[in-house]
Amino acid sequence: MSMAPDMTVTLRLPMATLFEGRAARLTGVAPTGAFGILPNHVDFVTALVPSVMTLHLADGSEEIFGLDEGLLVKKGHKVSVAVLRGVRGDDLSSLQQTVKTSFVQMDEEERQARSALSRLEADMVRRFAELQRSAV
Repeated sequence: MSMAPDMTVTLRLPMATLFEGRAARLTGVAPTGAFGILPNHVDFVTALVPSVMTLHLADGSEEIFGLDEGLLVKKGHKVSVAVLRGVRGDDLSSLQQTVKTSFVQMDEEERQARSALSRLEADMVRRFAELQRSAV
């Protein structure tokens, strides 16, 4: 692999691309903690947790994103990030708050919905069993 001053970064959501461009540095958060990637970093794969990802672009500017859980793959000079939800932000502190309130709250609501669905399924199975017993 040749030495490169930057890398191509693509941030994908299930239905759209949030960002595609050149970056000189990327920082993110995995389940084991924060990490950074430079263009000549060894190939790398990690899960991502709800957090803030920072891209230092090739032109010297900075982009920050609030990301939900997902996956990051770096191969060669290309980094692909796939996440369930993501937002682009201007201010780091407000973006961190958005991640905490939105993504973590959504996860809690999804957990409650799955729990309610499980109770409904169990109730339906119980009623079918009662119907079968009364028919015999």
